[in-house]
Amino acid sequence: MRSGGLPLLMVAAAFAAGCGALEPRLPAAAPSIPTEWPLPPTTATAAPVATAGAAADIGWREFFVDARLQEIIAQALANNRDLRIAMLNVERARGLYRVQRADRVPSVGVNANLVRTGGDAPVRDTYTVGLGVTEFELDLFGRVRNLSEAALQRYFAEEEARRSAQLTLIAEVANAYLTLAADQEQLRVVQATLRTREEFFEITRKRYEFGAVSALDLSQSRTQIEAARADVARYAGHVIQSTNALQLLVGAPIDPELLPDALGQSVTGLAPLPPGLPSEVLLRRPDVLAAEHQLRAYNANIGAARAAFFPSITLTGSVGSVSNELSTLFDGGTGVWTFVPQVNLPIFEGGRLRANLAVAQADRDIALARYERSIQAGFREAADALALTATLADQRSARQATVDAAAEADRLSRARYEAGRDSYLVLLESQRTLYLAQQALVATQLAEQSNRVTLYKALGGGWRETGP
Repeated sequence: MRSGGLPLLMVAAAFAAGCGALEPRLPAAAPSIPTEWPLPPTTATAAPVATAGAAADIGWREFFVDARLQEIIAQALANNRDLRIAMLNVERARGLYRVQRADRVPSVGVNANLVRTGGDAPVRDTYTVGLGVTEFELDLFGRVRNLSEAALQRYFAEEEARRSAQLTLIAEVANAYLTLAADQEQLRVVQATLRTREEFFEITRKRYEFGAVSALDLSQSRTQIEAARADVARYAGHVIQSTNALQLLVGAPIDPELLPDALGQSVTGLAPLPPGLPSEVLLRRPDVLAAEHQLRAYNANIGAARAAFFPSITLTGSVGSVSNELSTLFDGGTGVWTFVPQVNLPIFEGGRLRANLAVAQADRDIALARYERSIQAGFREAADALALTATLADQRSARQATVDAAAEADRLSRARYEAGRDSYLVLLESQRTLYLAQQALVATQLAEQSNRVTLYKALGGGWRETGP
């Protein structure tokens, strides 16, 4: 054995040097997306804070300029249960990685036992205590290392999934906040419309008493009041529902002072995209990074599956003391050692090893397709948000002009009706046009603000609290 020790060590070193070759090269992703955005790189903004190229580095406290929204987001990050589950999944993945990593080093322990034998012969006690290593696998072909690497990549994937969950939560809280603000704005519009119609009804009623208008005009005016009251009740319900949705995301009661009272234009901001911004900025999105780590984990599993075709060597050994008497267990002459190497060479497994390798390769290919799909989905989401940015800004300008024109038309129609030059139906049409224009303006403002949040999320921003 002494004469063959050196060649054995050389062979083991050669195996160890080549163990990394069993893990295949990581396949290159081919998501087939343009290298640049298929749009003019312009973004309308009310309060620019940074370039979109650095969106992943823009803290949410810097992007959301509304102080009340900042406080609500902070509460959601502290109390939301879905985010808490994502954080616990990271802790679990970290623990699993540590368990797998422990297989790369020997496990040393102390073992003490008593063996008592008897029968026709006198009873005999044997005391043994030893310090040893149990079934430590020599990782000649990288199986243990690849399994450890796979666990590490899964841990990294869970961490990116947590960041993605945080990003999604922040976007959902912001959208819920904006929706509540829009509902409050719609409720304010409806309430103002109701007050206006009630005032006009009193004028119409007095004119009816003097015979200036018919009972039909009075009934039509009352109909408009009841319709406005129904809309007030409907939007009041929307406000309650939106408040409950926001509280569910936050995970705790919200101070009423933090709730929005109007839909302003300074809630969010994002500066224009710099010319030539490459689409590779999507690779910084947490969901894309999570898919990449999953791909690396499945690729490492292929190396472990390949290593299973080769012999495995496990070592078990101990050094200690043995004695028939407990009092003399550690006396001189009681020392003992054991060394039990074990070689396992797979010869016939019924196709199990090849099937495991095929499964590992299929899992890797599936992970590659998911990685490419995540890049494509991110590109689509960002491109859609960019396309809507300019169009929604134009829509908002047009809606505002429509409201101004409808308000002027309503004023003139009312004056002509009171002067007896137009019928009540003309006045009703002008009021309805103004009411619909005001509602459409609020809906467009909400869509524009929500789209800014979507673009910020699509470019990978939202998981930092403040910028670097």
